Amino acid sequence: MSEQKKLAADQKIINIAVIAHVDVGKSTLVDVLLKQSGIFRQNQVVVEQVMDSNEQERRRGITIYAKNCSIMHGDVKINIVDTPGHADFSSEVERIMKTVDCVILLVDSVEGPMPQTRFVLQKALEHNLNPILMINKIDKKDQRIDEVKDEVLNLFMELNANDTQLDFPTLYGITKQGICQYELDKPSDNLEPLFETIIKHAKVSTLVKIDKPLQMQISSLDYDSFIGRIGIGRIFQGTISENQEIVVVDDYDLKRKARVKYLFVYQGLKRVAVKTAIAGDIVCVAGIENITIGNTICDKDNVNPMDPITIQAPTMSMNFLVNNSPFCGTEGKLVTSNKIKERLTRELETNVGLKVEQLVGSNADGFKVFGRGELHLSVLIENMRQEGFELGISKPEVVFKKDGKGHTTEPVEETTLNHPTEYSSTIIDNLNRRKGIMTNMDSDNVRDKIVFHIPTRGLIGFGRQYINITRGTGVMVRSFLAYEPLKGEIGHSRNGVLVSMVTGTTLPYALNSLEERGTLFVKPQTKVYEGMIIGLSSRDKDLDVNPCKAKQLTNTRSSGNDEAVRLTPPMLFSLEEALEFVDNDELVEVTPENIRMRKRFLTENERKQNRNRK
Repeated sequence: MSEQKKLAADQKIINIAVIAHVDVGKSTLVDVLLKQSGIFRQNQVVVEQVMDSNEQERRRGITIYAKNCSIMHGDVKINIVDTPGHADFSSEVERIMKTVDCVILLVDSVEGPMPQTRFVLQKALEHNLNPILMINKIDKKDQRIDEVKDEVLNLFMELNANDTQLDFPTLYGITKQGICQYELDKPSDNLEPLFETIIKHAKVSTLVKIDKPLQMQISSLDYDSFIGRIGIGRIFQGTISENQEIVVVDDYDLKRKARVKYLFVYQGLKRVAVKTAIAGDIVCVAGIENITIGNTICDKDNVNPMDPITIQAPTMSMNFLVNNSPFCGTEGKLVTSNKIKERLTRELETNVGLKVEQLVGSNADGFKVFGRGELHLSVLIENMRQEGFELGISKPEVVFKKDGKGHTTEPVEETTLNHPTEYSSTIIDNLNRRKGIMTNMDSDNVRDKIVFHIPTRGLIGFGRQYINITRGTGVMVRSFLAYEPLKGEIGHSRNGVLVSMVTGTTLPYALNSLEERGTLFVKPQTKVYEGMIIGLSSRDKDLDVNPCKAKQLTNTRSSGNDEAVRLTPPMLFSLEEALEFVDNDELVEVTPENIRMRKRFLTENERKQNRNRK
């Protein structure tokens, strides 16, 4: 052990996580930490949010997957975990809390603590971590730093923080400029105050645990086509070496022998192969069959498993069906049930917030997929779409549970809405009808900040409605709160839809005549099929229409004699908006090229027969 003790003495290790609400500056802070630690060459071109390497993360501007990197500050190695801020990816946050020594809680100088701030901070406090508070964006004109500090302190007390946790250090920064300072009146031109606070505040305990038997827990997974599944986790005690014989213990306390074929540590953004790693470090192991999240890797002669990693159960589900529309297979290559099953099984290997069940009966070729919210599931759908899959997706449904007395409960969310004051009465009335309860309201007579506790099913379909009510000026943030007793019936608020009764190509003449009947979703020269939804009706009933009808020409009247048709631009839907919009008897058809909405039963006769059966 002398060589390993020397390694431990030479290298002090601290593991930190950056946690915050979405869009507060976590990924930007990690960028600057990497740059100021000398990871990049002077002439190297570095993209912004370098940790957000996934295409969807860049396009959406959010962090979806927790990622690791490391920096050196003096003789201290700092492993950094960049975590998602959106509530739907909170399973990524939950499982990395056990791997870190300290968290940097980032809070906006204007917004203050938001719903997801509460969630991530609660998880940190539950794991007995001592946070460092950094109030970001202090250069904003409307900053309210003193109030935000009080709000954060109140949040700590509400979450039952202990005395040590309440004595958190506070820093002030502008992550875009790479600045952090101890006091508002003591300017700085770098992040040195943050580096110093991390090293002072976080405990380095490598030497204490180096002599103990190996104990490491897998907290996340990756995959490499050459070496297979990779388990990523922290060594809590002892050392681990390449080709070492180990024992793997799963959540059910089942033990099996294995051997570490490959061992990696993080250096900057790269994984680097090493022969040995020591307690305190975050490492990657490969070559262990069926390694999964929560597994404990132990010394073969001293098996001492750690407590399982608990992840909150899914709160929402969607049916992933084989696409059976007339356009099936014209835009995607992966269309069969076997291909969909294979892809979902592969997703389960790394996405622990997901659950999949095979459907039965008339939908036996489909799967019920459970997740943490609409965004969580839509990210998976978008990934599959880009890979060449075609799918039919049903309306999102919440997951109900039975409590200890056998009563039905449903998920409730804390929803914060920030919008101009003039829209508040309409929004409050709308959410009251959706069984929401207002818990707080702040106003400066220009914008209102309203907090509601509302059942998840009451929020389905509200997102686009909120954008319309506030003319795009409102910001809505949702966070899972708890399972509560069933809130009762929620009324249906959407009008009927315009359904194409023919297959063909839309024409301006036909669409022009349909505009008076509702709002269109398609433009001229769009291919449509019978049963496809092409617009929102102005009435509360569905209407079958012909968007491909050509103008009848006569000897005395030609198309050139009429004025050119001027159409209102169609309403276009993103994937999330389409999933919110569809009703129980409708599907979202997802292909690599298009997102369409359609009736589950395509012909008018089939829909009539289905209504009669019900």
